[in-house]
Amino acid sequence: MVPPGEVKILNWRRNLWALWLGCVMSSSSYTMVVPFLPLYLFDLGVTGTTVNLWSGMIFSVSFLVGAIMAPFWGRWADKAGKRRMVIRAGLSLGTVYFLSSLVRSPEELFVVRLLQGLAAGFVPAAMALVASSVPEDKMGFSLGMMQTATLTGSIVGPLFGGFLAHLFGMRASFQVSAAIIFVGTALVRLVVTEPPCTEPPQCGGVADDIKTAWHNRILVKMLALLLIVQMAAMVLQPLITLYVAELQGQLEGAVLTSGIVFSLAGIAGAIAAPFWGRLGQKAGFLKILVIGFIGAGVVNACQYFVSNIWQFGVLQFSFGLFIAAVFPAINTLVATNTDTCFRGRAFGLTMSANQLGAMIGPLIGGLASSWIGIKLIFVYTGAMLVVVGIVMVMMNRRREESGC
Repeated sequence: MVPPGEVKILNWRRNLWALWLGCVMSSSSYTMVVPFLPLYLFDLGVTGTTVNLWSGMIFSVSFLVGAIMAPFWGRWADKAGKRRMVIRAGLSLGTVYFLSSLVRSPEELFVVRLLQGLAAGFVPAAMALVASSVPEDKMGFSLGMMQTATLTGSIVGPLFGGFLAHLFGMRASFQVSAAIIFVGTALVRLVVTEPPCTEPPQCGGVADDIKTAWHNRILVKMLALLLIVQMAAMVLQPLITLYVAELQGQLEGAVLTSGIVFSLAGIAGAIAAPFWGRLGQKAGFLKILVIGFIGAGVVNACQYFVSNIWQFGVLQFSFGLFIAAVFPAINTLVATNTDTCFRGRAFGLTMSANQLGAMIGPLIGGLASSWIGIKLIFVYTGAMLVVVGIVMVMMNRRREESGC
């Protein structure tokens, strides 16, 4: 029998690339359909006066349920296996996407999105599995690669989904996205292995996990940062398709144009992620977080001044360059500051933070845009990101002065 440490070293590259491809498929299947839900609501009979509110609710419900369920799935991943959790999430999400193609009313879509919240967890479980499989000195590189996988999916997904919706309608996009996530899940099932945990079996419940996490100061800070950045990133996602239609002066062709615009941030992120990863290894990931927050905030606020789709596309690309620094840095800091057999629960908690931010963001965006319009929200979210970056600069300065 091969010792656990040897299994970890022998299989980590195979695991990494299989899970990388699985996450590309998961992310692309998600972004093929989710950005276009506001226009799908028109097909379901929602009128223009209520589409913003429906968009906010339908986006938010899956994130609320996902945030509640994530700690339980994270605990189950550490107990029953992270690989099993990836497979469970993939099969469940594929089923939910297919059901989305069959709905006939906004109420039915709301219920299906709620089920999606119960099913979620493919990418966080894959991240936890990678973090538990790779050698410690490859952690930053590996988690950076996993972030590139989600960014690559966010490039392919909106483009492919936009073309499918343009040619065959939204329902075909849902069905194809279901097929894609099923294929990704089958790949994980056939190729990925999981190293055994050598620590004693876990005791207690989710409340004990939260208590343990609360005493890990770095983990708590990373969870707070994830909540903030996800709120800022998601606040306008359900409305950007409508904003694109407004910029180009017509609703016709907005799905295809939005798919291209959505992909720009992903393209930028895929280009920038390796650079941020290498720089983080040398300069420290806390400094990378500061650059990412301040840069993304400034660019986001500048979107207030756009007057055409070309300017909006350039700024979306620039936003992607900076926001690509944030997520891999946070994931690396979480992984390197938690025990191997707690990583399923740690990434479950990061998923809760992500889902809460993704829930609060669209709700704020849907309500606030009805009062002040879409443009001003760019300014407020940009200012929030800049303030977080400045606060982190001050905290880092105090930490260096105290020598801690």
